[in-house]
Amino acid sequence: MKKILITGIDSFTGKHLSQLLSSFNYEIFGTSLFKTRENVFKCDIRKKDEIKNVLLSIKPDFFIHLAGISFPAHGNNEDFYSINTIGVINILDSFLELGMNLEKIVLASSATVYGNQGLELLDESLIPAPSNHYGTSKFAMECLAKNYFDKLPIIIARPFNYTGVGQAKHFLVPKIVEHFKDKKEFIELGNIDIIREFNDVEYVCEIYKRFIESDFDSQILNVCSNRGIKLLDILQEMENLTGHKIEIKVDEKFIRKNEIKRLTGSIDKLYSFIGKIEQKTLKQTLEDMYNG
Repeated sequence: MKKILITGIDSFTGKHLSQLLSSFNYEIFGTSLFKTRENVFKCDIRKKDEIKNVLLSIKPDFFIHLAGISFPAHGNNEDFYSINTIGVINILDSFLELGMNLEKIVLASSATVYGNQGLELLDESLIPAPSNHYGTSKFAMECLAKNYFDKLPIIIARPFNYTGVGQAKHFLVPKIVEHFKDKKEFIELGNIDIIREFNDVEYVCEIYKRFIESDFDSQILNVCSNRGIKLLDILQEMENLTGHKIEIKVDEKFIRKNEIKRLTGSIDKLYSFIGKIEQKTLKQTLEDMYNG
């Protein structure tokens, strides 16, 4: 059995990804900042000695990096850089210093590196222009990681919005689902006319699986679908599912200036490398989240 090490294995994505990969006869190992259990090691990626201890214990064939600060409104800006940027470089340096030969390394970045491009469709040829600390820390990671392309088999992933069962309730779609589940009278949202990608987490996990099984590296790829969904569509689907009608209150603090109405990612480069992937409908994803 080939060994896969997933940092942040207890995260929303990590739980889904480990379940998928284990069903394909991979031996799954993980790291967590707080918990240890069978095949899961406690590791702070800001500390290189902890990383090396985990790597020497497992000797993975594949590596998928999901650990990091993923919520842009996280209160401590220093964490974005010490974890999302320096933490990744600690990992890559550890691979080299230990002389490890991996088949594939997947690093999760984010589509937030693009910033506000003034375009509706974003592809990998655009020059990133992140507008917050989260996006900037991910772009800094990308810039530094590219220096390892000639030494390690790296693929950098830029996921667009995705959701599913188990996502934290401070994210948009789980917040909406929870309000309907609790039959709240109203919900406070920002611009409800926007169109964004709201992909299913299982779709994202299948892409990561294809990345590690691919025969290419040294690439930066959108993890997207170019499937634009109106925020209003999510609210309507939840109303249809629950029979509950909810009042929408627009809160100015959730509205960004000059917000683009439609924003999706180009799938051209992604599908040219890994082929087309089908995913659940929005209705199926919301039903899973409501019943999960």
